[in-house]
Amino acid sequence: MTDKCIITQDDRNTFLLQVRDVAHTARIGQALGKQCCPGDVLLLSGDLGAGKTTVTQSIAVGMEVSPDQYVTSPSFALMHEYRGRLPLYHMDFYRLAGEDDVEGAGLLEYIGGSGVAVIEWADRMGSLCPQNRLEIKITCTGETERLYTFIPYGASWLKRISCLFTEEFSD
Repeated sequence: MTDKCIITQDDRNTFLLQVRDVAHTARIGQALGKQCCPGDVLLLSGDLGAGKTTVTQSIAVGMEVSPDQYVTSPSFALMHEYRGRLPLYHMDFYRLAGEDDVEGAGLLEYIGGSGVAVIEWADRMGSLCPQNRLEIKITCTGETERLYTFIPYGASWLKRISCLFTEEFSD
């Protein structure tokens, strides 16, 4: 596989990964899902159609969510829960205006607990973002190509993402 992995360092480590297609995206998501631990929070951002739900579907596979629990966008329900190796709380904040709406929807109780929270349109959280988290920014760079930017916050995510890129996606 010819994954192009560029690691840059500034005040925190930022990992960039260019992917060619949906199959490659699935590989990324599954590898992330295998790395997930109780209390993990993954914050997804990107334009409509960038692939946030597609990544979440692959994370679910890596977390051993059975295929009969089809992962869909929770845009109107705000959250879907799936059972796998750990509970997966898939949230979509697209329809929320900001922090007050996030708090009012009662979704904070699912963040940082015994399961894994994957949140689309997480920018709506504002200052409610947990200190330990993995931010994943998806940028469309072509019809099927995407640029993933991974920003780990906290020592645990930094270690896991570093290992993931070193072992899984290096040439």
